[in-house]
Amino acid sequence: MTKRIHLLYADGEGHLFEEKELTALGLNGREAVIADERWIDLPEGGELVLLPGRSPMGFDEAAGELEVVEESVALAALLPVGYTRALLPGYEIQEPRELPLFGYTAVGAADGRLKVAAFQTDEDRKWNPLHYNTADLPERIAAGRRRFPENRILEQLARCALEYHCLTAQNLFYRRWEAGIPVSPVCNCDCMGCISQQPAECCPAPQSRIRFVPSVREVAELAAAHLAEAEEGIVSFGQGCEGEPSLQSDLLAEAIAAVRRQTGRGTVNINSNAGDTRAIARLAGAGLDSIRVSLFSAIPEDYQWYHRPRGYGLADVVASLRHAAGHGLQTSLNLLLFPGFTNQPRQTEALYRLIADTGLFQLQLRNLNLDPEKLDPLLGAEETPEIADWLAGLKQAFPQLRIGNYSQPKRA
Repeated sequence: MTKRIHLLYADGEGHLFEEKELTALGLNGREAVIADERWIDLPEGGELVLLPGRSPMGFDEAAGELEVVEESVALAALLPVGYTRALLPGYEIQEPRELPLFGYTAVGAADGRLKVAAFQTDEDRKWNPLHYNTADLPERIAAGRRRFPENRILEQLARCALEYHCLTAQNLFYRRWEAGIPVSPVCNCDCMGCISQQPAECCPAPQSRIRFVPSVREVAELAAAHLAEAEEGIVSFGQGCEGEPSLQSDLLAEAIAAVRRQTGRGTVNINSNAGDTRAIARLAGAGLDSIRVSLFSAIPEDYQWYHRPRGYGLADVVASLRHAAGHGLQTSLNLLLFPGFTNQPRQTEALYRLIADTGLFQLQLRNLNLDPEKLDPLLGAEETPEIADWLAGLKQAFPQLRIGNYSQPKRA
């Protein structure tokens, strides 16, 4: 018999309480879904956060109705990469205030264990927290500074590694896997959930954006060293601490060519909004291996609502993906997933058309980091499958599509 998952909440001082008279629940958009055996233990690397101004909501099975616990604080879980949330936390707003930019997931408790509405969607061999923030990281950073004493990007990544605990920044110093190399302080869109730049009146951005445009030498020396030496090495332009890297396409084209004169190893990747098809085409010609494009919605008006692009539209993004795939690049979508929106039938139909139209290699699932209340205007009344069922349908429709969470090295 499956153990009931109880409501978990906090008091005003952050002390946790398990309400055994109420069952935990989560939200699929606006629909309340009672916790069941599909909820998993909170993965290693996950954590709990308070939702100030919001009271927790559970399900009273005896009465058959939802119940709000007044004078208490709702909780949510934050998941490590490799896990996809299935449900949003259930709560009732008591005091309107905007939450920071995180991917809030429903959480409960059973038998002394924290349980979350989520499932694993990729292996964590490379991204397990145990591999990061090790005792020797400061010395590795010091060694990098000695090797590249005048490289401003390295200084940015040292800060990202130590202050923000960015895993792709740390990988540069560990000399392994995917390493981020930021190049652009500016962007051509104003995404609602941008993690490096937010308006002053909004929630604070969790990272600081790079403030300079690096030189070709600064980019090439870091990228070439990483690709030449790293296990399954990837260098990625377009990180959380920068704007849109394709706006520096002249710089990147020269840097990529310089890297490829030094080494043929590894994968050169760009994480982009792909709004400038000419820039993407130039980078493809210079030796770019793969591109990952962030996408909130494949419906033009919804894409516009979230990304707020300047000087381009969704049609340009699709054209860039087509061009990249047609010229041998490994193409991926970074799908910003939100339960109750992404899995709506109309969103699914549009996404299917885009996948079929662009010859996509991979779909990377990314829990959208945003206050759930921001999306309330986009949540309709239509019946929406739960995320697990939605994902099963996607896999059936596109059996050749790789679905996971991480960027992959280029195919041999």
